[in-house]
Amino acid sequence: MDDRKVMLLTGASRGIGHATVKRFAAEGWRVITCSRQPFPEKCPWGGGREDHIQIDLADPSRTIQAIAEIRERLDGRLDALVNNAGISPKSDDGGRLNTLDTDLRTWGQVFHVNFFSSIVLARGLVEELSAAGGAVVNVTSIAGSRVHPFAGAAYSTSKAALKALTREMAHDFGPLGVRVNAIAPGEIETSILSPGTQKIVDTLPLRRLGQPSEVADVIWFLCSDASSYVTGTEIEVNAGQHV
Repeated sequence: MDDRKVMLLTGASRGIGHATVKRFAAEGWRVITCSRQPFPEKCPWGGGREDHIQIDLADPSRTIQAIAEIRERLDGRLDALVNNAGISPKSDDGGRLNTLDTDLRTWGQVFHVNFFSSIVLARGLVEELSAAGGAVVNVTSIAGSRVHPFAGAAYSTSKAALKALTREMAHDFGPLGVRVNAIAPGEIETSILSPGTQKIVDTLPLRRLGQPSEVADVIWFLCSDASSYVTGTEIEVNAGQHV
């Protein structure tokens, strides 16, 4: 019998997600990953291919169907669910999509990935989370609290909604023994950074980009016993950008 703790992570193929996989795998956890991409050839943990589910969270029916597949891979317990998947569409020239020029289809796609998938997975796996006394971490964004020069309106509003959802989930899941928190990364050095980010970095109190591993460390804290009395909060991980 495999007695390792188990985490389910969405958006695992790169950036913060990939760093989180490495962090939890190093701690001896079994990590089940969900991503639009197939399992990458070069990955730092063993057994990952067998615990990878390729799924496009923009498809709500497919996301709902995936619950059964995920539950089959669990032994009745899920110690952590990390809702990290996120998309931020740009215009044809790579610019920011604002409220005037974001079509509703794009808006809906963003919300399905960034917002709805989080509650679909958490609600679908609530029995397993409750059995483990588990934790949910929703990855929001600095863009959820202000107009960002690069993140579009659909992305920003989806992350603001995810922050509110974290509060609501903490209230509803708490009596079941499940903690629900969020982290709001700022300018993290990943592949989705936009040109011009350095101008923002120059104004930050810490004067540097964040590393995905630094975000993964905060996710680890919120899933560990070190945060056993913490729920319903959002931690800013942004070098003081929010001040």
